[in-house]
Amino acid sequence: MNNEIVLTSDVKTLIKNNLRNYSMFIVLAAIMIIFALLTNGNNLSPRNFTNIFFQYSYVLILAVGMVQVIIVRGIDLSVGSVCAFVGALSAMIYNTGVGMPVALLASIAMGFAIGAFQGAWVAYAKIPSFIVTLAGMLLFRGLTYIVTNVNPVSLKDAGYSQLSTGTLDEMLGVGKIGPFYPTAFILSAFLLLIFLFAEIYSRRARIANGFEISPLPLFIAKIVIVSLLVLILADRFARYRGLPIVAIILGVTVFVFHFILNNTVLGRYIYAVGGNDRSAKLSGINSEFIIFIVFCVMGALTGLAAVVSTGYMNSALPQAGNLFELDAIAACYIGGVSANGGIGTVIGVVIGGLVMSAINNGMSLMNLGTHYQYVVKALILLLAVFYDIYTRRKAGLG
Repeated sequence: MNNEIVLTSDVKTLIKNNLRNYSMFIVLAAIMIIFALLTNGNNLSPRNFTNIFFQYSYVLILAVGMVQVIIVRGIDLSVGSVCAFVGALSAMIYNTGVGMPVALLASIAMGFAIGAFQGAWVAYAKIPSFIVTLAGMLLFRGLTYIVTNVNPVSLKDAGYSQLSTGTLDEMLGVGKIGPFYPTAFILSAFLLLIFLFAEIYSRRARIANGFEISPLPLFIAKIVIVSLLVLILADRFARYRGLPIVAIILGVTVFVFHFILNNTVLGRYIYAVGGNDRSAKLSGINSEFIIFIVFCVMGALTGLAAVVSTGYMNSALPQAGNLFELDAIAACYIGGVSANGGIGTVIGVVIGGLVMSAINNGMSLMNLGTHYQYVVKALILLLAVFYDIYTRRKAGLG
């Protein structure tokens, strides 16, 4: 009886402590259910699931970089213009015949260099990131118009777009087995095995070191829920064209930066600088260098997003990237990043981005105009920031 009381108390404490982190999962599920009722289930179709990843993956990639910038109390308003600029240059490079791998690496390198340029002004010249990236927004938009002569840059063939709109099954020439393309299920099973071993290893390590762990039923429930979600997503992909290449790119990006923020010295330093840069500096952390690195990472991910967005549009448009930065920033705040810095997770901002994507997609399926989407985005952003401030005050954090 006493054990049951302790277990119940532990579960309640865990739920209370993690409500902020998991509330967006509940919101995303509610949004999907609401739009399923309003669109007769069209938003849950395999075709629509795949198209969401094709259409909005660039926002999620940008959000992975933006969360790190906001954690260190910065902002990057230039990512939309940088996407347009790098996308135009990468299309020109691809059209010379060098191949997609070279064009992709060149885009990431150009983005990294731009991030280093802006990061140096923020970190070492001590100019507020708002001002630096606002100037960058204007600078790279102007440079885009110059290099494109205000004309679209067409791609010489469909090879560039395969990264954004192709699937692994099509690339490998894998056909259907019954009603399914098999690659999504094969890869998801492999990933779930890795996830299972990682969770068991982490739990045993925490027990060995005397750290607090969640009750076993809750631990099992977590594994079951994650497994079901992954298999449902794999089922949606497998029923329509197969596993999108861009979903693999996004998955690798999320995994790498989730691991960096949660399991490396650099990740701990990023949170320390965002929490209190003065204390971090007194502790021996080179705050300027950490901020510089964060902007370099943001630039590199912007270069990757530039290739994805350009490939999806199948050409480099001078006006491309409009409001990309606002979508990425909104995804971060909706995903639980604190407006005061020091708090935020990669998984959270990806869920925040999916919330925005699900709303945009649902309203599009209902044939509502973009002006309604702007109104809804604004209201959701305000509510997300209010929720952040409210929960921090309630917890006595500010």
